[in-house]
Amino acid sequence: MHSTLTHHFTTMAYNNAWSNHRLLKACAQLSQPDFVATRVSFFPSIKATLNHIVTVDWLYIDALERALQAREPNRDPNRLFEPEEPFDTCIEIIAAQRDADRRLIAACAALRDDQLDLAVPIMRATGLERESATRLLAHLFQHQIHHRGQAHAMLAATPVKPPQLDEFFCANEASLRAGDLAELGYSETMIWGASPSTHADR
Repeated sequence: MHSTLTHHFTTMAYNNAWSNHRLLKACAQLSQPDFVATRVSFFPSIKATLNHIVTVDWLYIDALERALQAREPNRDPNRLFEPEEPFDTCIEIIAAQRDADRRLIAACAALRDDQLDLAVPIMRATGLERESATRLLAHLFQHQIHHRGQAHAMLAATPVKPPQLDEFFCANEASLRAGDLAELGYSETMIWGASPSTHADR
């Protein structure tokens, strides 16, 4: 078992991939009219919300990858948002999100404990700014959960039942996530380093 902060970030990246997989599998069952329908949330549709998650992932993952590889920062990140909604269908979003999730897992797995304060340059409206790797990743995970929750809530107003998204971390719930992890090509051992005990104290 691992207990370092860098490993925690890696487990969060796996959790992100798993949660997206479950949510997007459900959204893929929607008709296109339901997928694009105007709804009440921060973004006006499930389609818009899922597109936003992908494009913001692109921004922060690109910045982190560049910092870890000692490459120049992206001086024109706005191109990642042109157009604001690059994908029209859920199937297209699934492919793009799956790729982003794998990139994030790889970046977190490559992060060492002595790089937690690594300065990650990122272009903002005010110019080039720097965030520590720790803060950038914490923000990215929060952003993903924030908007995934909105899509989850909008899904509740459709004929498709929203999936359970909180069965990832507890050892005694391993059986509840095993099928989805297998579909992604992941396993408990891959994530945690060893199969955790599933015996509860009470």
